[in-house]
Amino acid sequence: MLDIKELDLKGLEKILGEWGFPKFHAQQIFFWIYKKNVLDFLEMTDLPLKLREKLKEIFYICGLNLVEKLTSQDGTEKFLFQLKDKNYIEAVAIPTEKRLTGCISVQVGCKFSCKFCASGLLGFKRNLTVLEILDEILLLKKNASKTLSHLVFMGIGEPLDNYENVIKAIRIINSKDTFNIGARRITISTCGIIPAIKRLSDENLQVELSISLHSADDKTRSLLMPINKIYPLADLISTCKEYIQKTNRQITFEYILIKGINSDLPSAKKLTNILKGLRLCKVNLIPANPIKELNIEPPNKLEVLLFRDFLLKSGINVTLRRPRGRDIQASCGQLRLRYEK
Repeated sequence: MLDIKELDLKGLEKILGEWGFPKFHAQQIFFWIYKKNVLDFLEMTDLPLKLREKLKEIFYICGLNLVEKLTSQDGTEKFLFQLKDKNYIEAVAIPTEKRLTGCISVQVGCKFSCKFCASGLLGFKRNLTVLEILDEILLLKKNASKTLSHLVFMGIGEPLDNYENVIKAIRIINSKDTFNIGARRITISTCGIIPAIKRLSDENLQVELSISLHSADDKTRSLLMPINKIYPLADLISTCKEYIQKTNRQITFEYILIKGINSDLPSAKKLTNILKGLRLCKVNLIPANPIKELNIEPPNKLEVLLFRDFLLKSGINVTLRRPRGRDIQASCGQLRLRYEK
């Protein structure tokens, strides 16, 4: 059987014509899948029964299975999906009053071994395909409690390490024939792979770019993020300046505040110093979600507020993300880790 998502609208119209059915049914099928979240051909009631049966015989729609769904007291929903090869990935639905953001995975495991993230504790297995990425979104739309409006590639894995598949998936997600999610509502997060950031600047995509920074000195950042040994801070910040000049797009720097490591005022001063020359940027401060296996804890509330206020007084655009989903282990890789164990 074939995944019907391998076909674009014209490709599906061609097949329907060869089967002797009107081409307009292709638009109906796309509407059922991408707009109404119907994943069974037999439920597409405005199609002829003969066509529905033929479609079910030849194609399938989604190759993922929902294994577990957890709902936090704050409304955050975490999903564990099983792939066809029996591997597991995660996705998270994060609601606010005006939006629902889907946080999706791009790899099974992760190569980059960041010390605050559970994604890589079981090692790296493989990249997700374009179709598997689309399947995540389909299942999120079908099972989340609100309508999906935004997407962040911030789940398990490094998006720019699966570059080709992520970019292809984004172009499909952005299409009016499918999910029709605007590019400016899609965020790519990276640990700082410089060649891929440069490549992204040439894609003519209006996506948001988010860079995991988490420290403003090379020693601490290399401890937290081994990728810094390959692409150190000076080179990364220089690449960010080039990206902003070329795209005229703002970069968000993610900064997880970790007790005893990067959350004191000297760390805030270092962060201010390295970002002063960037024309379009903001810092998103994130108190760490506790991860027992990695001995990670957030700082106390006062320390968080002092860090934020120092940045604000220094002229840095900063937001403070309130912790979400701590009671359901919503940090990347935690549910998968628990289930695999």
